[in-house]
Amino acid sequence: MTVKKVLVCDDDEAILDVTTLVLEDSGYEVTPVIESTQIYDVIRQVKPDLLLLDLWMPDLSGEDITRFVKSDAELQNIPIIIISASSEGRRIAEEIKADGFLPKPFDIDGLIEMVARYTA
Repeated sequence: MTVKKVLVCDDDEAILDVTTLVLEDSGYEVTPVIESTQIYDVIRQVKPDLLLLDLWMPDLSGEDITRFVKSDAELQNIPIIIISASSEGRRIAEEIKADGFLPKPFDIDGLIEMVARYTA
């Protein structure tokens, strides 16, 4: 069985650390990215099975990244889960055609379950 690769992009280092630890403990290969401006190069290098993106980040938002990935023929089949504490998060995630939405703060089991669903 091949290890599934998850790329996590969040400007909150604590959330990035926790998410990385939890997913690695669950058997995923995780690439954490705190600086959203580097995300496109990292996506092309890593070729992740799933993107987990914070909605609100400086420079490039999860919305910007999702729109780019979904419009790129080479990348558009990568599932994207948006994570956000915003009350508008779910609506925005649906609007930009993200595959899933996880409200912050999320529980660990909910995170693992959602990642498993999109990497199966």
